[in-house]
Amino acid sequence: MTAEPPVRVLIVDDDALVRAALSMILGGVPDVRVVGEATDGAEVPAAVAAYAPDVVLMDIRMPRVDGLAATEALRAAPDPPEVLVLTTFDADEQVLRALRAGAAGFLLKDTPPAEIVAAVRRVAAGEATLSPAVTRKLIAHVTAPAPARAPNSRRDRALRLLDGLTEREREVAVALGQGRTNAEISAELFMSVATVKAYVSRLLTKLDLNNRVQVALLVQDAGLV
Repeated sequence: MTAEPPVRVLIVDDDALVRAALSMILGGVPDVRVVGEATDGAEVPAAVAAYAPDVVLMDIRMPRVDGLAATEALRAAPDPPEVLVLTTFDADEQVLRALRAGAAGFLLKDTPPAEIVAAVRRVAAGEATLSPAVTRKLIAHVTAPAPARAPNSRRDRALRLLDGLTEREREVAVALGQGRTNAEISAELFMSVATVKAYVSRLLTKLDLNNRVQVALLVQDAGLV
C-alpha cells in the first residue's frame, strides 16, 4: 500500500520563537512537513503560491495584515488550503470572525504540542477543530438570546438558506449548531455515523459552506439553537 504524502504546513507568525517552536513540534512527526514560513498576513498569498500547503497555521495579531484579514482573503481564493488559527487570546468576536471567514479550527497557543499535531491532522482531513475553551465560549454564544446574536439581515439570510433543506437535513444542521459530534448525532437521530457524515457533506454542498463549524454558525444566526 502506498503511504499517504505528509500534510504540508505553512506557519504564519510574526514571532520568530513561535515559528521555531511550531516547526520543532511539527517537524518531529513523520506525516507532517513544514514547507514554509511567513511573518505577516501580507506575505500569505505569495507563500501559499510558492509552497502549496495543505494547512496554514495562522497567527491573529500581526503588524501589517492580521491573521483574520489574511484568512478571509485566502479562503475567498480558488481551491484554498485549510486554515488553523492560533492565538494567545480567545475573545468571542475573534473566534466568530475567523470561523465565518472559513477557518477550519481555532487553537490557543498554550495548546499542548500533541494536540496541535492532532489538530493539523484533523484539519487536513477536512474536520473542524476547536480548543475545548473556545468550544465552550462558542456554544455559550450560540445559545444566547436570539436578539443579541445576529442582525436581522444575517438572520434572514440564514433562515432563507435553511429553508431549502429537507426536514432531516435541518435536524442534522441543528444538531451541528448544538455542538454535537457525529457519534452524538448518530445516537440522537437514529442513523449510522456514515449516514451522518453523508448528511454533513450534503449540507456543506447545499449551503455552499467550507466546514461544519460554519453550518453551526448559520444555525445560530437563524436563531434555531
